[in-house]
Amino acid sequence: MARMRTGIIGCGNISGIYFQNLKNSDWVEVVACADLVVDRAKERAQEYNIPHVFTVEEMLAHPDIELIINLTIPASHASVDVAALEAGKHVYSEKPLAVTLEEGRLVLETAGKKGLRAGCAPDTFLGSAIQTARAAMEQGLIGRPVAACAFNLGAGPETWHHNPEFFYAAGGGPMMDMGPYYLTALVELLGPASRVSASAGIQIPDRFVGSGPNSGQAIPVQTPTHLAGTIDFESGAIVSMITSFDIPAGSELPWIEIYGTSGTLSLSDPNFFNGDVRIRRHGSEAWETLPPAFECGRNERGLGVNDMVQSIREQRDHRASARLAYHVLEIMQSFQQSSLEARHIVLQSTYRKEPLPSFTAQLKG
Repeated sequence: MARMRTGIIGCGNISGIYFQNLKNSDWVEVVACADLVVDRAKERAQEYNIPHVFTVEEMLAHPDIELIINLTIPASHASVDVAALEAGKHVYSEKPLAVTLEEGRLVLETAGKKGLRAGCAPDTFLGSAIQTARAAMEQGLIGRPVAACAFNLGAGPETWHHNPEFFYAAGGGPMMDMGPYYLTALVELLGPASRVSASAGIQIPDRFVGSGPNSGQAIPVQTPTHLAGTIDFESGAIVSMITSFDIPAGSELPWIEIYGTSGTLSLSDPNFFNGDVRIRRHGSEAWETLPPAFECGRNERGLGVNDMVQSIREQRDHRASARLAYHVLEIMQSFQQSSLEARHIVLQSTYRKEPLPSFTAQLKG
């Protein structure tokens, strides 16, 4: 079956791993790239042997390109997605889906109106770590899940990123940057969320670019940099979550733990595809490492794109979908809304989990 001819819009930091991982894809053929900085697109094209460098307008108008991978900055995700869909092309975006719920709904509505697919990162939940944890839970290894925690605590990206200003602009911050990895994993494991209660603040307001040509330049902080709260899930599980750019010395708290009536699961960093999944069973003081349900690499970004194209060919739902990303976006937006309005936020969206893939191994009980 012919691979789907694809164009990538946005040739910044994250694009390299997509070009690299998709070059040998059975489902996707990257034939063009575009960037507002044309020289950056030319560099990527030369590096990965991409046939065409287009403007965004040229790419959207090209009749042979069926799919757009949108790797622009978060503030542009929704507008580029909608433009691609209006041009009659499927679209897959980096996270987050959008920076407002209104923009996110527009992406979903446009995809539905056009009869096209809209996908969105992260796709790390398709990796062996999260899928091993889900298989363990569905096989009853920890009993009924009653609670969980998720922590992402560290310094801000100005310590390594040459142009970190957008991380601190409206729509940025640690929740919108790293929250999608954690929340997508939690929804995959626990199902949809129903309510959020949180506090948010700017605990360290003075920020400066730490490297590159703009080193020393002040960064305006326009969004919360520390968010802490609880998420109620439809299943009854209660999740405690903290995400922060205000912890420069780091933390020893776990990335994600899931607590069940007969055991606890401890998960690795959900920003990556593989990693150990450990279980501590009720009555035992020892942790066991579960065998991975399947083998995968540490960084397989593009897995969600491949799954989406395969699902189009096979006429089934894809897993890293805009519907899932919208539910995650509403959870993230509700943290700040809850803090500002001093109340619980009842979520309006929900999400139906896709079945476990057939290749997920039976784990030892």
